[in-house]
Amino acid sequence: MFDQAKPIIFFDGECNLCNGFVDLMLKIDPDQKFYLAPLQGRTAQQYLPPLPENPEDWAITYFDGVNTYYASDACLAICQRLGGPWQLLTLARPLPQNFRDWLYRLVATNRYRWFGQRTCRTMDLTKPSPFLP
Repeated sequence: MFDQAKPIIFFDGECNLCNGFVDLMLKIDPDQKFYLAPLQGRTAQQYLPPLPENPEDWAITYFDGVNTYYASDACLAICQRLGGPWQLLTLARPLPQNFRDWLYRLVATNRYRWFGQRTCRTMDLTKPSPFLP
């Protein structure tokens, strides 16, 4: 079982850009403030509504145990929780959500074309890890 007080970041496990983000999280979050789980995994099926059929409509999702944030709101919530210099990115919060999500969707819609795709990231769940299935 996992600590349900720790937030979960759900990411597209087949997206190179998303996996690059996960690699960055592993470097900048050595204290493992977050769990990481692929949108295609069992944990996502348990905590999130079903994914849209089109992967271009998927979005990074942040679940803090109470609230669920999607797209740009998820990114800002993650930066807020990370603290330090990452918290500066929350200065984008006053921008209209429609604009922030438009920018997010522009990248999300093209992420496979621009950054490529891979097989869903596999996690070693036999040792302490921030990954959930």
